[in-house]
Amino acid sequence: MRIVSRRVVPLAVAAATVAVLLQGGASDAQTVRSQPTLTQLVAQAKKLTNEVDSLGQQYDGLRIQLTHAKSEVRIAELAAVRAQRAMEGSQKAVAQLAAMGYMNGGMDLTLQMLTSGNPEHILGQASTVEQLNAEAGMRLSTLQKEQIAAARAQVTAKEQIATAAQLQSEINSKVKTIHAKLALLNSSAMTQAMAIFEKTGSYPDVVLPEATTVGTTALRAALSQRGKPYVWGAAGPDSYDCSGLVVWAFAQEGISLPHYTGSLWNSGMHVSQADLEPGDLVFFGADIGHVGFYVGNGLMLDAPDTGAVVRVEPIWWSSYVGAVRIA
Repeated sequence: MRIVSRRVVPLAVAAATVAVLLQGGASDAQTVRSQPTLTQLVAQAKKLTNEVDSLGQQYDGLRIQLTHAKSEVRIAELAAVRAQRAMEGSQKAVAQLAAMGYMNGGMDLTLQMLTSGNPEHILGQASTVEQLNAEAGMRLSTLQKEQIAAARAQVTAKEQIATAAQLQSEINSKVKTIHAKLALLNSSAMTQAMAIFEKTGSYPDVVLPEATTVGTTALRAALSQRGKPYVWGAAGPDSYDCSGLVVWAFAQEGISLPHYTGSLWNSGMHVSQADLEPGDLVFFGADIGHVGFYVGNGLMLDAPDTGAVVRVEPIWWSSYVGAVRIA
């Protein structure tokens, strides 16, 4: 399979062009000096994209936690309802037993025997009262336990609800911060600078091995998406972020993976750099904030960052942290 992508041109080649774009024809020397250079703009853009990647992966992790927390809330709320109903049932049973005991044993037993013409009947009643008292005691003990269980269940439910609310608040904060950084990245000056910085060339052709594995099959699917834009949080089929491309590609094989680089890092077998094979997932950044597909010959396929498209490019060895093979 032939793969054609792009390489970065030297910054010096584009310096004059970006100067015209940024200066807007201004003749004042002070104005010229105050304009950021291409190198400065690109450095700022790369810093912002790295921050968006990191924040995006934190968002994905929080979203997984929130899904789990919401499930725990439902479980806790159901448990609280069951405990409340059990407690109410025991309360009713204890009240009924207490009433029966009063009706059958309201008069002192000795006085009843002395005033009754049928002492055998009175003794039979006495036995019933003792049985009722014993049963009431057991019911009361059960009720006390159920009251404690109901109280604990309600506390647990409230704690789970509070956890879910906190996670949602954190997610909202991440989204707000990400959108603010994306707005900077999408500003006209940075868009122009990055367009120059991303001028194209071509990389050597790559032929994938004939052997079909889970990884190579997913890689072939991902290669079919080249040229589609990077969009934070997207998982296809029209746009992708880095982990979204991986999730989509493996989904074509019926394999469900989490949309979160932190979880993808633990979703397969770790392999050394020397043992990399096409289709392995390669990870980058101290916080494991970026992922791509290894395609061979020091190249990877990925959805790089804002303003870029799904493409083949050199592996980011300077920030490489390891690789995972999905089997």
